[in-house]
Amino acid sequence: MQRIVVLNPKGGSGKTTIAINLASYLASRGHTPVLMDFDPQGSSLRWVKKRQPSQPPIHVIAAFEKDTRTTRAFQLRVPDEATHVVVDTPAALPGQELPAMTRDAHKIIVPVLPSDIDIHACSRCIRDLLLIAKIHREDNRIGVVANRIRRNTLIYQALIRFLHTLGIPIVATIRDSQNYVRAAELGVGVHEMKRYLAQEDVEQWLPLIAWLNPQAAAGPSGEGPPAGGQETQQDSPSATSPPLTAVVANA
Repeated sequence: MQRIVVLNPKGGSGKTTIAINLASYLASRGHTPVLMDFDPQGSSLRWVKKRQPSQPPIHVIAAFEKDTRTTRAFQLRVPDEATHVVVDTPAALPGQELPAMTRDAHKIIVPVLPSDIDIHACSRCIRDLLLIAKIHREDNRIGVVANRIRRNTLIYQALIRFLHTLGIPIVATIRDSQNYVRAAELGVGVHEMKRYLAQEDVEQWLPLIAWLNPQAAAGPSGEGPPAGGQETQQDSPSATSPPLTAVVANA
């Protein structure tokens, strides 16, 4: 079972968007993901509740809720059949809580927006992951996602220059797209949308999926099943997408 933590103490960086779309991708490819929502806003939990019975199932754990009738370990228990756990972390996460939140994490995704405030917050987040959580660069467990990007802007170029100075791989650049807003409203991910609507967005996820796990990402049989819900196999982005390769994207 792979544990993937989406983390950035800066609010509004797109953690939930990354988490729900990753869970959607995994479910639509025949995996059994668990979405663990630590954010008190409960956005991931609400998104899962919007999904239709015909869509690939995603188990959700409301980790932000505190139930005094049970132990914390029992509340956060993961089903035996789970193949992946995607953790949606809260904003303003104190540095001292990073070791517990990232313990046993195979991969840590840090989304960052192209703004001076977010660049500074990302710098502190990476620093705390290295110094407080004791994550080593050479383990290749931390990957940065440049989120809501508009290319050919000065702030985007400044963001990419900054990210290259961190010594942490940029595993994806994701454009500023209304498809993510529509998908969240419908309880789907961009991989479950009609191909002609979301092809560009889907392609931007390929390097991230490959970085997470190039073999498991394609599905248990090497060819993921068609996405459920709103599309058929002919509409599925995976039907004609090139095979995933074990590469890390460079912006």
